[in-house]
Amino acid sequence: MPDEAVPGNRATHATSREKGDSMNTMFRMLLIACMILPFAACKKEEAAKVEVVAAPLTAPTNDDLPAWRAYVTDVAKRNMDGITNSPYVYFLPGEGTEGFGGQYERQLEKVEGDLSRGIIAGNMLVFASPSSGKMSEMATVAFKQVGQGTMKGVKVLFIGKPEDSEKVKAASEPAGVNYIFVEAK
Repeated sequence: MPDEAVPGNRATHATSREKGDSMNTMFRMLLIACMILPFAACKKEEAAKVEVVAAPLTAPTNDDLPAWRAYVTDVAKRNMDGITNSPYVYFLPGEGTEGFGGQYERQLEKVEGDLSRGIIAGNMLVFASPSSGKMSEMATVAFKQVGQGTMKGVKVLFIGKPEDSEKVKAASEPAGVNYIFVEAK
């Protein structure tokens, strides 16, 4: 006998279909919720990360290389706005460090080589050292070879003493750089 002939079968069949439809709907809703939930959680984590800003480090008072590197890295990161590439960092240890003269010469060759190849917009050059005077001397010598206006859109960050900053600023600005000074204190 067909299903239509039994009056109870129709109601049972309709109820099963309705239950199946509501189960499918609930399953779809759960699936959508599961897909959206991780994205909502990520947005909350990002918002929390943005709110946490570490206090700036202070310059070491001695020639402790790891402390100086951490300090220079911190200062460079705080000045990266508008920079699209990793910065060129030129760092010299304190003048009392063994082999300082050789390190100075090698670093000067590196700076001169980089500048002679050309530095394009979106880059940053960082000059820092516990020996601020020697670092300003290096930067001043290196920028003598750079043509006027050839480094527009490049940042030059000098971390040192104010009196040394003026020398680096005078040597680098004709190249068209955006000069930034951070006093090491």
